[in-house]
Amino acid sequence: MTTRDMGPPGTGTREKDVLTAFLDYLRAAVAAKAEGVPEPHVRAPGVPSGTSLLGLVKHLTQVEAHWLLSEPVRDWQAGHHPGPDETAASVLAAYRATIERANAEIARWSTLDDPSPPRRGRRGVSPSRRWTLVHLIEETARHAGHADILRELHDGATGR
Repeated sequence: MTTRDMGPPGTGTREKDVLTAFLDYLRAAVAAKAEGVPEPHVRAPGVPSGTSLLGLVKHLTQVEAHWLLSEPVRDWQAGHHPGPDETAASVLAAYRATIERANAEIARWSTLDDPSPPRRGRRGVSPSRRWTLVHLIEETARHAGHADILRELHDGATGR
C-alpha cells in the first residue's frame, strides 16, 4: 500500500511556531506508522537491534517527557521496549497525551533564548529552548525514518 506523501507543514512566521509545526508534523508521521499494525507485529523487532514500531513510540514519549516536562529517565534502553501489558492503543495514547502536555509547556514560552526546563538529575546550565526544540525535531525525524522502514518491512506500506 502506498499513501501519498504529505509535504512539509504550513507554518506561521514566528520561529517558535515554525519549529513546533515541524515537530508536530514529525510526531504525526511516527504515530501514523504504528497505527493499524496488529499485535504482535507492532511490537515485533524489525531489525537485529530489537527496534519495533511500538518501541519507537514509547521511546519518543520518554524523550519528550524528559526534555520538555522535566520527567526523569532511569533507563533509556528500557524505554525502547513496551511491556507485555502495554498495547498499541495505550502507548499511542500516552504519546499523544505527552505531546499535548509538551505543547502546552511550549505555548507558555515567551522566548526561545531562555534555558529549557531543568531536567532532574542533571547539573549545569540547561540548553536553550531553541536548542531543545531543534534536538526534538532531530530525534523525532530520525525515528520517523526508522518507523518508515519498519512499517514497509511489515506490510509494504509507504508514505504518510
